[in-house]
Formats: sequence, C-alpha cells, structure tokens
Amino acid sequence: MIFANIEYLFLLVLLIPYIIWYVMKRKKTEPTLQVSTTRMYMKAPKSWKIYLLHAPFVLRTVAIIMVILILARPQTTDNWQNTEIEGIDIMLAVDVSTSMLAEDLKPNRLEAAKQVASEFINGRPNDNIGLTIFAGESFTQCPLTVDHGVLLNLFNSIKGDIAQRGLIEDGTAIGMGIANAVTRLKDSKAKSKVIILLTDGSNNRGDISPLTAAEIAKQFGIRIYTIGVGTNGTAPYPMQTYAGTQYVNVPVEIDEKTLTEIAGTTNGNYFRATSNSKLKEVYQEIDKLEKTKLNVKEFSKREEEYQVFAWIAFFCILLELLLRNSVLKKIPSKKESHVSICRPELLYYSSYCRFWWRCICIPIITAAKIFANMVIRHC
Repeated sequence: MIFANIEYLFLLVLLIPYIIWYVMKRKKTEPTLQVSTTRMYMKAPKSWKIYLLHAPFVLRTVAIIMVILILARPQTTDNWQNTEIEGIDIMLAVDVSTSMLAEDLKPNRLEAAKQVASEFINGRPNDNIGLTIFAGESFTQCPLTVDHGVLLNLFNSIKGDIAQRGLIEDGTAIGMGIANAVTRLKDSKAKSKVIILLTDGSNNRGDISPLTAAEIAKQFGIRIYTIGVGTNGTAPYPMQTYAGTQYVNVPVEIDEKTLTEIAGTTNGNYFRATSNSKLKEVYQEIDKLEKTKLNVKEFSKREEEYQVFAWIAFFCILLELLLRNSVLKKIPSKKESHVSICRPELLYYSSYCRFWWRCICIPIITAAKIFANMVIRHC
C-alpha cells in the first residue's frame, strides 16, 4: 500500500500536543473529595464504567488518525510488465595447444582463460553460447545452448594436457577454429552473431588460413573478437623430465598482425591480455560491446483504498457519541445547570443539535472534502 499524498501523514505529529492537552485537562478537571481516611473504600467494588473513562478520547484519536490516512489517499498498486529479450549467439573459440600450459598467467594460460570465460558466461543468461576448441585441428566441445550449466561443465572438463596425450593434434590452427565456429553460427536466426577467439600463438596448422576464415565469417554477418594471451618476452613453461617437472623460459610468439586483421575484417576488435587482470578486463570490455537488447513494457493500475479507513472513522465517532450520551454522560456544568433551570428547552435543544452535528454533519462535511479533493486530483 502506498499513499498518493504522503505529506498529509505529517499531521499525525499534531496528536502529540493533543494527547498532552488531554492529560493536563484531566488533571485540572477531575473532582476531588477530602476525607479523613480511605480505609473503608479499599475493598469497595469498582464500577466497570471506570475502565471506559478514556474510551471516548481513544475513539476520537483513532478517528482523527483515520481521517488523516484518508486525506493521504491510500492506494494499492498492481504492476506487471511485458519483457521481450533478443539474445546474442556467441561461440567461444579457445586454443588448447600445449603452449597454453605456460604459466605467465596463473595457474596457467588455459586455466586462467577458463575462469574468466566462465564468469563471462554466467553474466549473460539470455544468450546462446557454444564452445569450440582447437589446437592442430578443431572440433565443437558444446554447440549453441542456453543451458549454461551444461556448457560450463563441458568447458571445465577440458584438461591442459589434451594435446600432450594425443587426444587432439598439437599445433595452432586458428583458421580451422574460426571455420568450425562459423559452421555453428551460419544458420542462426539471431541478429547479432559473435565469435570470441582466444589464442597464444600464430597459425601453423590447418587447411584454412585465418584471413580466409575471417572472410567467410564476414559473409555470414559474424563479428570476431580476437584475444592474444601471454606476457611479453618469455614465459615459464613446464617440461616433464626424468627428474620431474622443470621450467624452461620459452619465447612468446603471438601473431598480433593476423589477429588484428581478422578482427578488422569482421568489424570486431583485437585485445592483448598479458595477465589475469588484463584478461578479465578484456572479457568485461567485450561484454560491454555486445549488449543484449531488452524491451520492457510496464503497466500499473492503482485503486483507492480509503473506504476501510472511512468506515473505521465513522464507527469510532458514532461509538464515542453513544458513550458520551449514555453510560458516560457527564453532570452538567455550572453554566449548563443555570440554563437547564431557567430554560430547560434550550438545554435539550442544544444537546440535540450537538448530537446531530457530531453524528451527521461532521462525517458528511469530511466526506465532501475528501470527494472534492479526489476530483481535483483526478482533473
């Protein structure tokens, strides 16, 4: 529940001086009687009317609160939205050659790429994403899917020694990796199709050159972002010997010229990642460049909910009047006693008018003010 005129709620602060005034007035107007001892009244039964002495004041306070809430215009809202999502088709082409085991990125290039790419996948829940891996040859590890849980499981299952164990030919066939990814994207109906190619070397295997594969991708409207991963100069590479694992510094040879031309041919960008943080920044930059289109139509319906508060105020005022004119009727004051002795019909007429003023006129005037306020607001 919300309030259209929430500023009226500040009127509730005025109840504090009203309560203080009531307490002070009660102390001044309470009748007193002086007796020598109160022992005889200690066990005297108390009338149930004692517990109702402050009931009129409480009822009037509740009525005032309800009127203030009515003036604040309580409303309930019903919101709903119609969302249209246009996803992007993305193929990740990742180099898994033995050179990806170099440890210039921690723990090595391949594991660092897997960690950052996994975060990238988790950040794009509405996109179709697939995975192609390549070394001396290429194959699809996971086709395009929105089930990113399966994709991540297949991605994390890739081991760094896949080429060492002979499961895939060693080398770097960049052109074959791009061609394989294009095969998965060429029949896609998505308006935006992207390949993110990650490698640490230069093309030395495969039947298709990288630039030829880039031209094919351009014909199908596919944009390629290329990432060269590896530090500058040399990188520590683990070598298995009879004495155990030994590290050898191998030169980092990334064909940045070819990677730049691939990206330029397809209206993409080339990035260089020399550390884990740089690699993460690269994927974040690509994430900003390739945004998912989202059209949201929001509808809102509001209904006035003052009726309950109006009924509570009405019954509080009515109950207060009944209590004041029945079980809690006061002894007439000195002025009222004089009027009742001289002109009793005036006292009756005055009580009668006061009763109808409180019971009928005040609620009608209050309701009229609320209705007029609502009409002005809607106009």
